[in-house]
Amino acid sequence: MNEKPLFPDLNSPPKPQRDETGPAQTNADGTVTVLGYKSIDGGHESTEPLGHSTQGTAARQPVRALILTGFGINCEEEFAAAYKQAGAEPTIVHLNQVLHGHVSIHDYDILNFPGGFSFGDDLGSGVVLANKLRYRKNTEGRTLLDDIKQFIANGKFVMGICNGFQVLVKLGLLPNLSGNVTPEVTLTHNASGRYEDRWVRLKVNPKSSSPFLKGIDSMEVPVRHGEGRLIIKGEETLAEIEARALNCLAYTDYDGSPTDVYPHNPNGADLNCAGLTDTTGQVFGLMPHPEAFLSLYNHPDWARRKRQNPGLSEEGDGLRLFRNIVEHVQSQAAAVPQEASQFSS
Repeated sequence: MNEKPLFPDLNSPPKPQRDETGPAQTNADGTVTVLGYKSIDGGHESTEPLGHSTQGTAARQPVRALILTGFGINCEEEFAAAYKQAGAEPTIVHLNQVLHGHVSIHDYDILNFPGGFSFGDDLGSGVVLANKLRYRKNTEGRTLLDDIKQFIANGKFVMGICNGFQVLVKLGLLPNLSGNVTPEVTLTHNASGRYEDRWVRLKVNPKSSSPFLKGIDSMEVPVRHGEGRLIIKGEETLAEIEARALNCLAYTDYDGSPTDVYPHNPNGADLNCAGLTDTTGQVFGLMPHPEAFLSLYNHPDWARRKRQNPGLSEEGDGLRLFRNIVEHVQSQAAAVPQEASQFSS
């Protein structure tokens, strides 16, 4: 027994797992069964089907959400659960699968950067991952940032939460006032000088045009971060962000008024800002975690609230955000055939 054990080659990216279960099937009752999300990285997959009714309407292709993981990211499963509950088809992949060309972001409708601690925050939250996306070139000489810019130009959507928000800011994708993805704001250590893990109230900027926030006035979600303080350097930049309503989310007090008072504002952010969009509204990032409040029972005060209001919805506030973007993508897809038929008639 002198043979050496065979260990996996950690220097090469894992190979994609092919899904051999076949296409979606239309059932006798008019529903269509489609596959649940399946990860390229083994261990992050589900065989539970998603059911979508096709009665009275043509069968729709599911909205496809790509969720990146690896290098210290750790909120990918919550992200996938949010999209699945919203009726989309989420796929979790290790970032290496994209960087090595095994997975193309262009096969998806929404690109997602979850929370966590990418590269241990060793050089600051999101800095190393952002540099990897900006400077690492593939065999065709393109960076992933090049592909993301094309992805956005094609009318698709990008979302980053917590560490993902930090990555989008460090990349210059948010707020991207100049349009040349140069960092214009930054996120740094909380003014409290400590890691914050608490529930906060947010108010949506009524002037925001982002489809992620359509119809939402306020929400309550948790934060869990050490570097969530948004710093906007320069009065011109600050004024333009306000004028274009890119500061789409604000921390509020119990009365729903934006505030810089701790702990309602947990990090001391400029403009009391908890989230930003870019000038197109297609790129959206926020420090709080909507994916951590998908069910009423995620909330620490759910029992008292349910006793006081037995009819209270059992959905968490965060789920509305995911429903919004999934429904928006579906509406875009539904509009395309109608436009095509107009031109052909």
